[in-house]
Amino acid sequence: MAAKGEAGTARGKLVGVTLDEASIATSTADIEHERRVAIYDLIEDNVFEPIGRDPGPVRLRLSIIDRKLVFDITDPDGEPVVTHILSLTPFRRVVKDYFLICDSYYQAIRSASPSRIEAIDMGRRGLHNEGSRLLMERLDGKITIDLDTARRLFTLLCVLHWKG
Repeated sequence: MAAKGEAGTARGKLVGVTLDEASIATSTADIEHERRVAIYDLIEDNVFEPIGRDPGPVRLRLSIIDRKLVFDITDPDGEPVVTHILSLTPFRRVVKDYFLICDSYYQAIRSASPSRIEAIDMGRRGLHNEGSRLLMERLDGKITIDLDTARRLFTLLCVLHWKG
């Protein structure tokens, strides 16, 4: 959990997250649900500290521009803090595999046996963790995040990467 400042304000915490609407393709109800849940959970509980800045609450706008993931970070009033741009190339395989297994999972929950659903879900969680750890590695030295924050950010990366 993020530390609290003298006046009780959150330190090292996201207080707002938006996704660039131009980066989001039309998606399924399942993808929209994942997006809403990830944003809600991310704002409720996160560790997010841009390196080289006094810890404090920040807002994040995520977008994909020229096949790059853009982290546009501002203070709560909208004043720019820092922008980080990550290549999506290292994420290509894990995102592709994650989409494939998510499709299998959503099909399975409609008709497969509980043991089959559990097996697919274990694979899905494993790929999600792999993508989350990769995101943490790519942000190392730029932004301090914990695994739970990385998991929610990876979900949002997938939402942005989804092409419908």
